[in-house]
Amino acid sequence: MTNKSGFSHITVLLEEAVEALAVRADGCYLDGTFGRGGHSRLILDHLGPQGRLLGFDKDPQAIATGHALAAEDGRFAIVQRSFAELADELAVRGLAGKISGVLLDLGVSSPQLDDPERGFSFLGDGPLDMRMDPDHGVSAAQWLASASEEEIARVFKEYGEERFAKRMAHAVVLRRAERPFERTADLAQVLAAANPAWEKGKNPATRAFQGLRIHINNELADLEKGLGAALEALEVGGRLVVISFHSLEDRIVKQFMRRQAKGEADKLPRDLPIIPPAFEPRLRLVGKPQYASEDELKANPRARSAVMRVAEKLR
Repeated sequence: MTNKSGFSHITVLLEEAVEALAVRADGCYLDGTFGRGGHSRLILDHLGPQGRLLGFDKDPQAIATGHALAAEDGRFAIVQRSFAELADELAVRGLAGKISGVLLDLGVSSPQLDDPERGFSFLGDGPLDMRMDPDHGVSAAQWLASASEEEIARVFKEYGEERFAKRMAHAVVLRRAERPFERTADLAQVLAAANPAWEKGKNPATRAFQGLRIHINNELADLEKGLGAALEALEVGGRLVVISFHSLEDRIVKQFMRRQAKGEADKLPRDLPIIPPAFEPRLRLVGKPQYASEDELKANPRARSAVMRVAEKLR
């Protein structure tokens, strides 16, 4: 699939994710990460005339694609908001607790990574931005210009899992004293030089760039908030399907689903004859984690780190 800017996007785990949603013809579904609409279009194919689909995205280019799809299909609507804000949006639309399925395909899309002007990647030189919504918030360049060395190191280590975070942060602060960072290639070069252990087949700036991107877009906090909001949004029997692309995301998703599937009965006295409903499980785990097939990996190497988890609402 190619968007208006000319950058293509291959939807990861397309068939598997929509199958996991168990789409009902008259159901109301939510695509929390519309992207370029791959999952949404297949969901619409499974919906009947009474079915509805609501898409969320922060990226203006994704929103433009969403508006075009909404003009073609009246069952679809797009909202320019983070999925972390879905509770507020659904309340306004009178859909709280009435959603049949929620799909979250986390991380950045291929068009965001491939377009140097978005500033997400070190593979092509571009302005150091990294915002999924370039019209709001602080860019990566702005943040790096003012953040303390300790804070930069924390972001590289906590969100990028970079073991040389302190050395890299120190290099960034030393260089910015001479001139500010404005381009991705410039930052990548400084980070690479500060990394003493280059991994085979991986750019030495990879982890630091990931950490910076996650921080700039508040991705992990949004995920935690969005998962809780998705659970409340679902009707009983509704499905929550989440595709993650790195260990930090997947850990949050796995722990959330397991916690909700376990309930809180262990917090009650052991001799209590009846478990109050408030302490019973709210989710049922559906199947095992799924990964991209060999065929999909050949067609789209970026799917290699994808893992999909599915749960169904019990109450």
